[in-house]
Amino acid sequence: MIGKIVGGLLGFFTLGPLGLILGAFAGHFFDKGLRQVGYGLTPEQKQELQNRFINTLFPLLGHIAKADGVITKDEIDHAETLMVRYGMTAERRDQAISLFKIGSEPIFTPAAVVQEFHRATQLQPDLRRVLLQYLIGIAMADGELHPGEESALRSIAEGLGYGGAMFEQLMSMLRAQDSFRDQRQRPPAADELATAYRALGVQASATDAELKKAYRKLMSENHPDKLMGQGVPEDMIKMATERAQEVQRAYDLIRKHRKG
Repeated sequence: MIGKIVGGLLGFFTLGPLGLILGAFAGHFFDKGLRQVGYGLTPEQKQELQNRFINTLFPLLGHIAKADGVITKDEIDHAETLMVRYGMTAERRDQAISLFKIGSEPIFTPAAVVQEFHRATQLQPDLRRVLLQYLIGIAMADGELHPGEESALRSIAEGLGYGGAMFEQLMSMLRAQDSFRDQRQRPPAADELATAYRALGVQASATDAELKKAYRKLMSENHPDKLMGQGVPEDMIKMATERAQEVQRAYDLIRKHRKG
C-alpha cells in the first residue's frame, strides 16, 4: 500500500494526473515485490526469523505430542523419520529433537512461546499461518490426531489469531490435501471429487474463476522462494513442496471432471 501512495504522489508532482496513475501502478508492483521477498528483510532479519521459526515449531510439536498423555518411542521415531523425509540436515535434526524434548516437559509454557512468536511476526502475518500449517501437517502425518492433540492445536491456533471457524477450515483443507499425497492414500472414487474441493477450500458450486483463484493462492502460499523469503529455513521447504503437489493433484482432478 505504501508503494502505491508514494508512487502516486511522485507521479502526480512530476507528470500531473497521468503521472498519478502511472506512479500508483508502479507502486503496486513495488508493494507486491516487497511481499514476495519477505517485506524487504535483510539477511540478518531473515536468519533471525528462521531461528525463531525453528525455536517455536519443534517445542510446540513436543507439547502437542505430549498432549495425549505420554510420548512413546514410536512417536519420537516417527518425528525423526519425518525430518529425514523432509530433507532436514543432521545438525538441524539434532537441534529439532532437543527442542521437541523441551516442549514435552511439564514446565513448558506454550502460550508464552506462541505469544512471543505472534509479537515477533507482526510484519510477517503469513509466517504465522505457515507455522500453524506445519504444526497441523506434522501432527497429522501419522494418520492419527488424538483429542488432546487437537485441543492443543486449537489453543495454539487461537494464540496465532486463528479463531474456531478458521481453524476448522484449515484442518479440513489440510486433511483433504493429505489424501492426495499418493495413490495408496487416495479416498474412494465416490468421495474423491468432494475431497478435491475441500483440498482447495472451495465449494463444488465454485465458478472456474473462483476455483483458479483458490488454486493459485494455495500454490503461491507454498512456493519455496516465498516461504524462504518469509523466514522458513531452506531445509524445511520440502514439506511445502509436497503440499503444493497435493494441491496440484486435487486441482487437476476437478479440472478433468469439469471438462467431462
